[in-house]
Amino acid sequence: MEHRYTRNEVERMMGVTRRELDYWTRLRLVLPRARWGERFFNFSDLVALETIKRLAARKVPAGRIRRAVTILQTELGSANTPLSMLRVSTNGKQVVVYPPVAKARPFEPLTGQFVLNFETSELAEKIHAMASRSAEEWFELGMMCDSHTESLEQAAQAYRKAVDAAPDWVEARINLGTAMYQLGRMEEALEQFLMAVELEPDNALAEFNLGCVFEQLGKTADAILHLSRAVELLPSLADAHLNLALAYEKNGQGHYALRHLSLYVRYEPNGPWADFARSRIDKYRPLSPTSPAGKLTPFRRIH
Repeated sequence: MEHRYTRNEVERMMGVTRRELDYWTRLRLVLPRARWGERFFNFSDLVALETIKRLAARKVPAGRIRRAVTILQTELGSANTPLSMLRVSTNGKQVVVYPPVAKARPFEPLTGQFVLNFETSELAEKIHAMASRSAEEWFELGMMCDSHTESLEQAAQAYRKAVDAAPDWVEARINLGTAMYQLGRMEEALEQFLMAVELEPDNALAEFNLGCVFEQLGKTADAILHLSRAVELLPSLADAHLNLALAYEKNGQGHYALRHLSLYVRYEPNGPWADFARSRIDKYRPLSPTSPAGKLTPFRRIH
C-alpha cells in the first residue's frame, strides 16, 4: 500500500508552511486526498513539492507554474499529467518544461516555443533582475513576508503592489486586508474585504474575513450577516462556524451558537479549537440564558 503523509509530516519533511501547502493545493500543483478531515499526500506529491520549492526559490510565481502545466497537459492530450512527471526549469523569467517523452525538446508552454537549455544562463538572470515584478511576484513576496510579525508591513506593501497591478484580483485583496487586520488597521482591512466581496459575491473567504472585521469594530449584527453568508457559501468552513457561534453568543442567541459550535466540531473534530468548542457546547446543554463570549479564531487568508 502506498505510504501517505499528513500535512504536518509534509511541512516538517519539506520545510514548507501550511499557507504555502494550502495555496499550492488550491492551484492543483499537488493533489492530496481528503479523508477524516485531513489531507494526505503521496510520494508523487513530495516530488512535485520539491520542484515547486526549487522554482519558488528562483522567484517563479506558483500561478505561472500552474498555467505552464495546464497548457502542457493540453499539448500532451492528457489532463492528468502531474507535475511530478515533468522536469521543469527556469531562467528566472521563463518556465521551461521537458515533456515525459523520450528525446522531446524542451519548450516554454506559455508561448509554445521550443528553447535551448538555459538553466545556467547568467544573461537571463541579469535581464530578469532588471525587470519589474508582476502582480503574481508581488503576491508571493507578500506571502513570504506575512508569516513573520516583524515583516507584516513589508507584506502589506507587497500585497498593495499586487492589487495596484491587478485591481480585480480578489485573492490579493483578501491577503492585503488580512495584513491590515493584523497590523490593527481595521478600516483599511474593511475597505479591502468590501471590495473583494463586490468583485466576487460568492467568495466565502472574503465574506468570512469581512464578518471578522465587523466583529472587531463592534458591529455584531453585520458580523453575523457576513459570517452566515460565508457558511451558506461554504458549509465546511469550520472557522466561520466557530466565529459565527461566538458572535451569536455576544448577541444573546445561545441556541444559534450551539448549532454552529456543533458544526465546527463536525468539520474539525481534531481542529485547534475543537476542545474549546466542546467546552462551550457543554455549557449550552441545557441551554443557559446567558453565556460569556469567547475570542474569535485567527483570520483566514489565501494560501
